[in-house]
Amino acid sequence: MSAALSRPPAPDPEPLPATVPDSHCHLDMMVGPVGPVLAQAARSGISRVVTVGCDVPSSQWAADCAAEHGSVIAAVAIHPNETAAAAAGPGGRDGVLAQIADLAAQPRVRAVGETGLDYYRDSAPPEVQRDWFRAHIDIAKAAGKALMIHDRDAHDDVLAILAQRGAPEHVIFHCFSGDEAMARRCAEAGYVLSFAGTLTFASAPGLRAAAAAVPPELLLVETDAPFLAPVPARGKLNAPALAAHTLRALAAARGIDAAAMCEIVSRNAERVFGAW
Repeated sequence: MSAALSRPPAPDPEPLPATVPDSHCHLDMMVGPVGPVLAQAARSGISRVVTVGCDVPSSQWAADCAAEHGSVIAAVAIHPNETAAAAAGPGGRDGVLAQIADLAAQPRVRAVGETGLDYYRDSAPPEVQRDWFRAHIDIAKAAGKALMIHDRDAHDDVLAILAQRGAPEHVIFHCFSGDEAMARRCAEAGYVLSFAGTLTFASAPGLRAAAAAVPPELLLVETDAPFLAPVPARGKLNAPALAAHTLRALAAARGIDAAAMCEIVSRNAERVFGAW
């Protein structure tokens, strides 16, 4: 069991004044069955979630979970750190991407992701990651689905590939990690920034400045659960319910109340992912 999954659960947050979605989590990695996780989230005002795949098995799991639970939709992809292993496995590159394309066509799958570039880890060579990222962009456009991006220490290359390949209508930077200048570059292109628990960290004033710098229609919140639990639950097991803390931090960064932020985020999620 990973260190994240061995942590104790956090208490329920104070319920939000209105409902919002958790725009990125990994329900397959949570401890215990999905039902109680979704029930805890609903008690906190997190009424809907997007569960995200990182390889073919977890993407299939996400699609099946979304088909079973009305409050769940799915995103499917090969995570950039998994691309080299996927290429070496059964079916090879083209066979794996064909499976992702088939899943992306399902009605409860609303995004292709998480895909992108990760130059922090060396799990896959950069040129392999870039090739798979381009292929995922093509799948998202062919399926008419949003593109959900993992970008770690790769801002310039991610933006360049999106510009060169041609981005889908909706692009989401999951767990946005850039500074205010990067946020403005994304906003100019119309890309949506999804903020995770990192927004609440004392060490992240630059991230809060980025959150305050972009138009409200380009904002989402997420947990990336079971990872990156927000303050005041750092050191605890993250869960979709804890998106309530990040929502309040986002509202504070923008100088508005939580109810107004809930309305903004919910509206944006439905524009990007469709109703669910």
